[in-house]
Amino acid sequence: MPFGPFDLTGKVALITGGNSGIGLGMARALAEAGADVAIWGTNAAKNAEAIAALAATGARTHAETCDVGSEAAVEAAFASTLAALGRVDACFANAGTYGRKTKFTELDTEEWHRVTRVNLDGAFHTLRAAARHMVERGGGGALVGTASLAAIEGAAQNAHYAETKGAMVAVIRALAVELARHGIRANAVLPGWIETPMTAPSVADDRFAAAVLPRIPARRWGTGADFGGIAVYLASEAAAYHSGDCLVIDGGYSLF
Repeated sequence: MPFGPFDLTGKVALITGGNSGIGLGMARALAEAGADVAIWGTNAAKNAEAIAALAATGARTHAETCDVGSEAAVEAAFASTLAALGRVDACFANAGTYGRKTKFTELDTEEWHRVTRVNLDGAFHTLRAAARHMVERGGGGALVGTASLAAIEGAAQNAHYAETKGAMVAVIRALAVELARHGIRANAVLPGWIETPMTAPSVADDRFAAAVLPRIPARRWGTGADFGGIAVYLASEAAAYHSGDCLVIDGGYSLF
C-alpha cells in the first residue's frame, strides 16, 4: 500500500510555467499522486498540449494563458483558477526567463528589468495571490519557489538572473516564518543543469557539454521528471513540518 501522506487526492496544485520542462514534470507527478492541477503559461498552444498530456492521469485540469509579470494578469488568472477548481492547496512559482550572458559592467537597465519582471515580480504576484487565498480560506497550504544554483554559486556574467534567484530564496524564507501561524509552508527548489526548452541551446552546444557534463556526478542532464518527486513531497502531508528550506536538485553538481 502506498505511503498515505503522499496521496494528494482532494488537493489542488497550481504550477506557473507548467506547460513544459520542470513545471510540466511537477504537474504530471502531482496529477498522478491524485491532485487536480492548474498550469499557467504564456503560450496557449503549449498549455493545450500539456493539458492533453495530463489527461491520462484522470485529474481535473485547468490552464491559463498568463504573463506573471503583470499583476492584473495574475489576479485574473488566479480568480479563474479558483472558479474552475475551487481552491489552491499548493502553489509552485516556477515561471521564469533566462538572463542574456552579459558582463556586469555592460549590463543595461532594460535587460535587468526584463529578467526581474518575470523571475522576481512574477513570483511575488503569484505567491502573494496564493498566500492571500490560503490565509483567507484557512487550513494551511504549501508555497514553493523555483530558484537556481545561481542563488548560491557565482553566476559570472549573469548577475541579473542570479539576483532574481537569490531573492527568491530570501522571500521563501521570509514567508516560511511569517505564514507558519496559518499552517502555510514555504520552500525553494534549486535546480542544477536541467534539459528544458530554456536551456536547450546550451545543452546542444558540444563545447558547453564537454565542460559541464564531467562535473555532474550523475553524468547526465536533469529532466523535468526529476522534479516530480520533490513536488509531490512538498505538496503533501509528508512535508507538514518542513518549511524554509532550499532543496538542491542537481545530480551532485554543486558538490563536485
